[in-house]
Amino acid sequence: MPTHRRLTGAAAAPAVALAVALTAASALVLGPAGPASAAPARGAAAAVPAGTAADGAHVVSETWLDARTVDLQISSPAVGGTVATRLLLPADWSAQAGRTWPVLYLLQGAHDDYTSWTRETDIEQFTAGQEVIVAMPSSGPTGIPSTWWNYGSDHPDYETFQVTELMQLLQQDYRAGTTRAIGGVSTGGWAAMAFAARHPGTFAAAASYSGVLDTTMPGMPTVVEAIVARESLDPLSLWGSPVLNYALWSAENPFDVASGLRGTKLYLSSGTGVAGGNGELSAEALETALWPGSQAFALRLALLGIPVQTHFYTGGTHSWTYWKEEYKTSWPLISQALGLNS
Repeated sequence: MPTHRRLTGAAAAPAVALAVALTAASALVLGPAGPASAAPARGAAAAVPAGTAADGAHVVSETWLDARTVDLQISSPAVGGTVATRLLLPADWSAQAGRTWPVLYLLQGAHDDYTSWTRETDIEQFTAGQEVIVAMPSSGPTGIPSTWWNYGSDHPDYETFQVTELMQLLQQDYRAGTTRAIGGVSTGGWAAMAFAARHPGTFAAAASYSGVLDTTMPGMPTVVEAIVARESLDPLSLWGSPVLNYALWSAENPFDVASGLRGTKLYLSSGTGVAGGNGELSAEALETALWPGSQAFALRLALLGIPVQTHFYTGGTHSWTYWKEEYKTSWPLISQALGLNS
């Protein structure tokens, strides 16, 4: 299992209380607990693919849920443990095909898991006739797929898992091509923009649905730390102190690295939310809290001369109620970037 610095006993109490106060628990839980029900396995058990990433990452097991859906368990040196990924494959996919397929990476939000996109949306049905591989990797317990500072150890490293190890394995074993797009909800929206900016040219398109896009603006470091603390992890283990380790926070902040998005097709959506009643934070209030960051990020792109398609709407909640429709709104941009027909 990946090593995180966990809070215990008295040290954990104030941080967890802060997390509860700021995120109101339900505001950041993006779906019901537990994975979707598994369909009967397709035929006989498949042999484990033999490919390995450059650092030795490899597929430990495949579990076929139906003819298109397969769950992978991947041994990741970068993370230091086994990490799950769900794939949706094209209807005509074959491991022995003489062609490759473009890949759409869809990332989970905070406190959810790699099953969230198939559990909360109709992505399986929506892509049934599309010539694209959909990859939905785990982003760890917090849903922030970063290289964790962890007091100088730079471990676990979910960014390397998703951007390097997984991509190499998909190319070797699952006929993935080099044309890619990435999208994510909430903290997954942070990752979509951060990864596309930090790895220019890796993704032809990036989409953020209610993403955390300016992590250093006033109030946001506290929200980020609360997300970490809610998993009983030391908030400083992610990127250190937002003051003493500001350079690291800045390097991980989509707003600060936005110039790296030049040449990438971009989609950005967010709602204004509404103020929560009774003084309690809610999914509506969290959307409200993230609204200024979305606006600042869009303005930053405009000042840099980087085109972006935006869908800013009145109201809305920080929930799948909106995101399951937003990805469809972004589909024309994504499909064009992937070279699909629709």
